Parts: sequence; C-alpha cells; structure tokens
Amino acid sequence: MPKPSANCPNCGAPVSFQFSGAVQTTCPYCHSILVRHDVDLEKVGQVANLPPDVSPIQRLTEGIWNQRSFVVVGRILYQYEQGAWNEWHCVTNLGESWWLSDAMARYAVSKLVPLPPKLPPPGELKPGLRLDLNGTRYEITSLTRARYIGVEGELPFEYWDKTECLFADLQTADSRFGTIDCTEDPPLLFLGESVPFDSLQLKNLRQFEGW
Repeated sequence: MPKPSANCPNCGAPVSFQFSGAVQTTCPYCHSILVRHDVDLEKVGQVANLPPDVSPIQRLTEGIWNQRSFVVVGRILYQYEQGAWNEWHCVTNLGESWWLSDAMARYAVSKLVPLPPKLPPPGELKPGLRLDLNGTRYEITSLTRARYIGVEGELPFEYWDKTECLFADLQTADSRFGTIDCTEDPPLLFLGESVPFDSLQLKNLRQFEGW
C-alpha cells in the first residue's frame, strides 16, 4: 500500500510518512514542525538546529526486539545535567509504536501502557519508592529533570512546545525497565526492558570515521 503523503504548507515540499498513525512530523527540507489533520498538514513551529549527536542510531535504522522487527521513524531529544539523550520513536512490522531510549550508550525499549494503574502525583515521586504496576514490583531508581531540545521525524502525538520535563526511571530486579513521564497530566507510563546494544541487531546505523 502507498505511504500517506502530503505537501509541506510552508515550503511545498512533498512529505511522506513511514508510520500511518503519525500525528506529527518534520519537513526534511525547511524543518517546519507539522501536525497532521487527516490528509492536511498544519505548521505549528520550527525545529531549531539540533546539537551534534554521537548516537549511531538514526531515522530508518532497523532492528529486532522480542522477535519483532522495527524501524526508527522519529525522535525527541532531551538535555539534562549529565548530558543529553534520545527517545527514538520506532514502528514495528505490525504497526505498533515503541520507544528506544538511547542515553550515554545505555539502551532500553518500552511501550506506552494505554490504561495504566493509578500513579502517584509528580510531587510524591522519589527514589526508592516501590510501585506495583501491572502485577510487577518496580522501584524508582532516579528522578530526572530535563529540558526539551527538539524533535525530528514522525511521532504518534503532538510534541513541540515543551520546556522542562520530569521523568521517573523504574527498574525491577530482573532488568525490566519503566518510565513515568510527567510531561502530561495525568502522567504517562512506559514499560519495557533494558537491552544490550548488540541484542537489537541494528542495521542502517550512522557511520563514524574510525569505525
């Protein structure tokens, strides 16, 4: 089937979608942030020049997790006191939406929990707090206040005007991973697992001199 496509309302360039459920994308030519309304696109902002990135992952990188193939179609970039990290939006061969967190050569794959259990309000989150989520005991290992830097490519929701963001990282004894994302009210819950880089069997990676 043909991929959904439209023209950028800012520069007129053709914009196609890898992910049929994409709500937002960026024009690869003029870097406008575009929100999709059925077949029409609305410009809602402009992507600033993103800082240099040393991640080997890029848009259209492909991989495998839990025996399902996926392709990277977009990302959100955050900055915090220890540096920066990418949240890569991935789409599976079944059309599912996943997130690949890429922070200082540490990787985790997670999925949005559509109907999460009741979560504590942001003011009650703290390291060491234990939570029973979907039948599993998680512990908050860290709280991170980050600054939204920018977006690239296709996302499953509108995300373009954030400022400071609060995240609570969750961990289990068997390396399962989660995040409470306080950029929305109520907060969002993502659950998955920490993964070794090689286990993702990634291809179409960025090439750096010396590799």
